[in-house]
Amino acid sequence: MNITIYLEEAAQVSVAFIIGAIIGIEREFRSKPAGFRTMILISVGSCLYTILSRESNTTSPDRIASNIVTGIGFIGAGVIFKEGISVNGLTTAALIWITAALGMAVGYHNYPIAIVVTSMVVVALFVLEPVQRFINNLHKVKDYRIKTESIGTAFKKDLEEYLSSGDITFRCMKVSKENNDAVYLYRISSPNRNYDAVNNFLLTHPDVQSFDV
Repeated sequence: MNITIYLEEAAQVSVAFIIGAIIGIEREFRSKPAGFRTMILISVGSCLYTILSRESNTTSPDRIASNIVTGIGFIGAGVIFKEGISVNGLTTAALIWITAALGMAVGYHNYPIAIVVTSMVVVALFVLEPVQRFINNLHKVKDYRIKTESIGTAFKKDLEEYLSSGDITFRCMKVSKENNDAVYLYRISSPNRNYDAVNNFLLTHPDVQSFDV
C-alpha cells in the first residue's frame, strides 16, 4: 500500500472540487438549473472516473473517457429547454460539458491546461458579460410569436399597418393554426430599437391572446 499514491489522488480530486466550485458559484449566483453543488459533483466525478480508468488494467482508458462525455451529454440535455420561441440553458449545458473536461484534465495530471481553461471560463462568465450586453443592445431584430383568438380577424392587417407607419421593418415568417386560433411568427427590426411600442400595441390589441419575444 503506497500512501503517496493515495495522497496524490486525493489532491487531484481536491483540485477538481475547487474548479467545479469556481464555475458553480457563477451558475448559483444566477439561479441556473445546474448550480454550485452540481458543478462540483460533475468535476469531481469526471476526475474520479479518469483516475480509475488510468489504474484499470482491463478497460481501455479512452473507452471510459468517451463514456464520460456521453453521460455528460445527457446531463447537459436536461438543462436545455424551450420557452416560447427562445431556447434557454445552452450556456449551462456548455459549462457542464467543459467542467467535465476540466475534471478529466486534472485526472490525467494536466494541471497547466486545467488552470488556463478555468481562467478562460471565468473570464467568459464574468468579464465578457458587459460585452455581451453591449452586443445585445445593438441587436435590432426580434422574433415575435403572436397568437390571436380567431382565424378570421383583421389582426394581420392592423399589425402590418402599424409597423409600416412607424418605419419598422418586418417579415411574416410563418402562419399556423392551433385549434381555432391563428399563430403568427414575425421577424421585426426597429431602427431605434423601440420594441416597447410594439409590445404595447400587442398588449392592447383586442384580438391578441398571447405573444412571445
